[in-house]
Amino acid sequence: MTQNKLVRWTAHYLPAIGLFVGFILLWQLAVTVFDIREYLLPGPYAVWQAMLSDEIPWLAHSWITGVEILGAFVLAGVAGVALGMAIAWSQGISRALTPFLVFVNTLPKVAIAPLFLMWLGYGILPNMLIGALIGFFPVVINTAVGLTQIDQDMVDLGRVFSAPKWKVFLKIRIPNAYPYILSALKVTATSAVVGAVVGEFVASQKGLGYVIITTQSSMNTPAAFAALVWISVLGLLLYGLVALLSRLLAPWAEEAPR
Repeated sequence: MTQNKLVRWTAHYLPAIGLFVGFILLWQLAVTVFDIREYLLPGPYAVWQAMLSDEIPWLAHSWITGVEILGAFVLAGVAGVALGMAIAWSQGISRALTPFLVFVNTLPKVAIAPLFLMWLGYGILPNMLIGALIGFFPVVINTAVGLTQIDQDMVDLGRVFSAPKWKVFLKIRIPNAYPYILSALKVTATSAVVGAVVGEFVASQKGLGYVIITTQSSMNTPAAFAALVWISVLGLLLYGLVALLSRLLAPWAEEAPR
């Protein structure tokens, strides 16, 4: 990395790093000044110690939750893009699907989670499905918008060259929708985390959500906070992966340090 690139990279990420550092310092200051007991609010150092402790198998629990999050994200992305393409392809399909998808999206996911567990039993799959159910709707909407909100002159140009509808869709509409889809996938990356952990809250025997439930019952608050931090780390990793994919597929829509 050249010096110029290093300066731009630092300028790009320094505000976020400064915000994190400032938050941790304020957190530690509040705990120290107000002498808050650890079972109510542990300090950052206590949480850090809990994150590195061998008392809880963090790697095993993080692996389970990570697989659930990734599975939920992939399911939501694939289903959302497919449904969005179907809505954009035909007005008849749009009129049939849109009310049903809105209905499904308004269902309380916490109430649906026990049904998935009853139908599918304990394990990774029901938590994946809960996460996918929470995260797929933004992908559907953004995909449909990206496929339909396009310069009509581009579509007319395809018709001038006698391009069939599927070819216009593939060569013109889908590339136009990349920024919309990738933007929705960033939202879904965080929604998948929420959904997977909600599933673990309802009923699970492994995973970071299970750790939070068990440590809260034993008043081991530092470990509960440590599990929250590990969940956030998984979410940041997935979000970063989507951001990297966005820069590769739609660099014109990204502001990246150079």
